[in-house]
Amino acid sequence: MNAPAVRLSAFAAAVNAAAREGELVVQPRMGFPTVPGMREGLLAVRGARARTVGTVTLDSYTRVGDHASARKALDTGADLNGFPLVAHGAAATRDMLAPVLGSAPTGRPFAVQVRHGSANPFGIVETLLDAGLDATEGGPVSYCLPYSRTPLAEAVDAWARSCELLAERSGGAAHMESFGGCLLGQLCPPGLLVAMAVLEGIFFRRHGLRSISLSYAQQTHPDQDAEALAALRLLAGEYLADTDWHVVLYTYMGVFPRTTPGALALLRSSAVLAARTGTERLIVKTPAEAHRIPTVEDNVRALEEAAAQAARARGAVHRPVEHGEFGVLAEARTLVESVLELGSEIGPALVEAFRRGCLDVPYCLHADNAGRSRSFIDARGSLQWRSAGAMPVRAAAGRSAGPLRAEDLIGMLSHVQQGFDRAAVEPAPGPRSTPLAA
Repeated sequence: MNAPAVRLSAFAAAVNAAAREGELVVQPRMGFPTVPGMREGLLAVRGARARTVGTVTLDSYTRVGDHASARKALDTGADLNGFPLVAHGAAATRDMLAPVLGSAPTGRPFAVQVRHGSANPFGIVETLLDAGLDATEGGPVSYCLPYSRTPLAEAVDAWARSCELLAERSGGAAHMESFGGCLLGQLCPPGLLVAMAVLEGIFFRRHGLRSISLSYAQQTHPDQDAEALAALRLLAGEYLADTDWHVVLYTYMGVFPRTTPGALALLRSSAVLAARTGTERLIVKTPAEAHRIPTVEDNVRALEEAAAQAARARGAVHRPVEHGEFGVLAEARTLVESVLELGSEIGPALVEAFRRGCLDVPYCLHADNAGRSRSFIDARGSLQWRSAGAMPVRAAAGRSAGPLRAEDLIGMLSHVQQGFDRAAVEPAPGPRSTPLAA
């Protein structure tokens, strides 16, 4: 974490306070369509036996700017998969938040972040600011390529205007989290995830924001992930030294274990990973993920479980990144530098990097993604490049650049789920660090 003398949002201040006290902040991703339901969920998170911040996750209509359909769903009682912020409006959202924001029952600060998934978040940003909030997340690449058909150049422009609005309306205090370290959530080698988080952080800074968090999604090998998180911290210190920044880890975002013991083991492994790498914030998943939409109670239990596991693991420090065996730092640095060399303006440079294939997200079908890169899980269980397209990185020696079979891709997508479920049902004899290393 870096905390220069900049004005901070309530969200960043809450995370920084926890970091100073040596506690991991845990956060859910939940969103409910009604004002009472969303308020109840936030109050439950605030009252959890953990150091928490709250989330208002928006619905799919709001994500794409279809606020009329969101309003109609509210009027007719139809299901929505999140909170329709713009349809509810700023006044109703402000009233919802009135009993939530401030101090938790423990006396610790409690703040809320809006999560949305929009390639054009300008209307969302306007409403959240009017509602008294100043923390959100996403990015011009990370909320365009995986989630929309919006041309990347349009998303870059929309995100530039949105960041500038946030900076202006908040007096420079707003907090923005890059989703760049997640992208499609799985099967993306960590070097690209680290590079994308740093590049979006640079984009936010260029457009007026001075409080930033950088994400990373847990992948398939704990030591590779620890190396990636260390590389992310090192590069953030170099490129964002004059900002307030921290790192946020996501519990594995792919196919989740179907057994409760397997799901809990995966959740605990992410908490241990956060603790051993000094990560300030963890976005959790619940054991219900494989079966249904998690309830408020599911989320609270997951938050408390993760916090307890992190507390038990506190003090375990990973070896320095310079001695890592996976080369994540060198790969990420090369990718960042290759983009910055394309121009002095980071937005156009990102667009040009994807046009040339200098950045290429594996298995991403967006029209502005080259689609020539592929990854695979090696014998160690780590993610590597099978083919790198035009990116300035090296594919693993001896791997064919030909197309993967459907069964190969399915096997990789289920690798983590099967490993944790298998370990939960048939634990292997003798000590093992985690099923991810198998």
